[in-house]
Amino acid sequence: MKKLVLFIPLALFLVMGIFLYQGLFLNPQKLDSALEGKPIPAFQLERLETPGEMLTEVDLKGQVSLLNVWATWCPACKYEHPFLTMLSRRNIMPIYGINYRDERALAIKELRREGDPYTINLYDKDGRLGLDLGVYGAPETFIVDHNGIIRFRYAGPIDQNIWKETLYPMVQQLQAEAKADGAA
Repeated sequence: MKKLVLFIPLALFLVMGIFLYQGLFLNPQKLDSALEGKPIPAFQLERLETPGEMLTEVDLKGQVSLLNVWATWCPACKYEHPFLTMLSRRNIMPIYGINYRDERALAIKELRREGDPYTINLYDKDGRLGLDLGVYGAPETFIVDHNGIIRFRYAGPIDQNIWKETLYPMVQQLQAEAKADGAA
């Protein structure tokens, strides 16, 4: 019996090793989003640039949009930032930012230095909205239709290839549906 007890840590180690090994082959960009097909979660957050100015999910409705989760501590966010800035200049749709678990002053300073691609930027200091969205980390981007329904979630930085091959075709389709519904 005592010898059997000695093998318990070995068995636990093997089970944990198998579990972690399987995780190496998961693609975080293909993780399911429980919110696809559901409305943006209800929230009340301050605008990043204007402490005290409160915004809600209603402020994000009306047009097909991107909802981008970002932070100054996120290297991948810095990588995607120039692309989002270029996309913003093309005025295809609003890009709403969620500054996630960050310091307000640092975020404002970075946007002033690097450019601000966001139509509206929410300040999610404690990460509550991020948690409600099921965010694993930054950056993550959600495509939201004109009714405020989340249609797609993409984890990772957006670049020209991701935009052209994955996101833009969905955006075009949702914009055509919005136009057919008589929305902006």
